[in-house]
Amino acid sequence: MVEYLLKYKNKRVFITGHTGFKGSWLSYLLDKHGASVMGFSLAPTTEPSLFNNLNFSSSFKSVIGDIRDFSLIQEELDFFKPDYVFHLAAQPLVLESYINPHETFTTNALGTLNLLEAIRKGDYSTTVIIVTTDKVYENLELNIPFKEDDKLGGKDPYSASKSAAEMITYSYQKSFCETNDKRIASVRAGNVIGGGDWSENRLIPDLIKAHFNHNKVEIRNPDATRPWQHVLEPLMGYIELALMLKEKPKENLGAWNFGPESNDVQSVKQIVEKSLMLGFNNQIEYGKPDVQEAKYLKLNISKATKRLNWKPIWNCETSIEKTFNWYKGFYSKKNIEDLIMNDFNEYVNDRKQLI
Repeated sequence: MVEYLLKYKNKRVFITGHTGFKGSWLSYLLDKHGASVMGFSLAPTTEPSLFNNLNFSSSFKSVIGDIRDFSLIQEELDFFKPDYVFHLAAQPLVLESYINPHETFTTNALGTLNLLEAIRKGDYSTTVIIVTTDKVYENLELNIPFKEDDKLGGKDPYSASKSAAEMITYSYQKSFCETNDKRIASVRAGNVIGGGDWSENRLIPDLIKAHFNHNKVEIRNPDATRPWQHVLEPLMGYIELALMLKEKPKENLGAWNFGPESNDVQSVKQIVEKSLMLGFNNQIEYGKPDVQEAKYLKLNISKATKRLNWKPIWNCETSIEKTFNWYKGFYSKKNIEDLIMNDFNEYVNDRKQLI
């Protein structure tokens, strides 16, 4: 993994959504390994904020802006002329999408369109990774792992908006990026966990905040199963895919799933029970979902494992334990960058043993 990150040294990397949970991890790791990073995002929306607790190099550039502002995103891209683009900016929450569907669709669909159109018009060669979600598939609750060529869908506004982003990406790939120097792939991962996520209405952040604030936790969908994965797993996949996409664009265009093995999924209730075993003494109240959400969700990751030689390193149990331990460290006043790098170094060492 370190060797992949080092290939970005002195490369210009443009990251949208860099102030969010996944964006902060990606920005920090690339900046730490010598990439010239520019971030474009709204200001952090949580307190605490992972991004605000990190120290970046003097070359790191942070632009606070809205991905729906086409003129601004085009201006920054034309100025920076990135070698690589990672598009993570999004409204990422299912429940929030029911409250603010218009914002969800304009951010996730129109925002992706703005980025791709600005890149299409730009006078530079670049490799683009569009990050969507595992929820883009039409889910008939058959409990079968989704493959990249399965039908897209989305009943809730969040899933539908991300499916729209996938369709826009596909159109730009086929219309503009098969014969020129703009290379695009989309990546689908979901239920990403790890230290530094304080978003509302996410299971582990809710458990963490309730524990330290001595509040009750209401669990709305305890039997739902999800492909939980540590944040390092998909990020390392994105980083590797971008390099391969630049090297062999025709072979690596299109959509890619990144997730745990299909038999390594756990229910919401199992995650809650694990938190109790790890010493998070929350008062749990199980309820019923008040909005429509998928019950079963699994990904088929054979494309990434066969063609990229990528595979998940930490199983669900390990990922959960690493995540809760990270938060224990944070609330014990440990250095936040040390917590990130300790996880990263352990991940790299475990990868060396497995691959």
